[in-house]
Amino acid sequence: MSFQWRAATAGDIGFARRLTCINMLGYYLKHDLLWQDDAFDLAWIIRQNWIIQRDGQDVGFVSLSRDARALYIRELQIGEAFRGQGAGAWAIKQAWDLVGQERRPALRLTVFKDNPARALYERMGLRVVGEDECFLRMEREVGA
Repeated sequence: MSFQWRAATAGDIGFARRLTCINMLGYYLKHDLLWQDDAFDLAWIIRQNWIIQRDGQDVGFVSLSRDARALYIRELQIGEAFRGQGAGAWAIKQAWDLVGQERRPALRLTVFKDNPARALYERMGLRVVGEDECFLRMEREVGA
């Protein structure tokens, strides 16, 4: 069983919004943040989104943006039934490959401080470069 990704279409936004809300609502509530469907939808429109699949089944998605300083993973969401099977690590590797292909200096993301996904990001070579009240900013630089 191997993973693939396909470019997301407008029809995938419902899947992505539901998955993100299911996965992240507990963090939003714990950190007294407000989940807004409209904000998710607006961000979806302006980002590059990929649906992660295994054997033709949608298991998650990754949402990317870019600037001159980095490629940013804005969302990486994996369905609960598919966690621990390598999909997240596979998606980060795909993003890291894009960093090289596009000659970007770094891969960056933000994660809730208490999200266990931080351990995955650290295993994949990202390190904490900053923090605020509830988030860690993580980065892997080319050549580091």
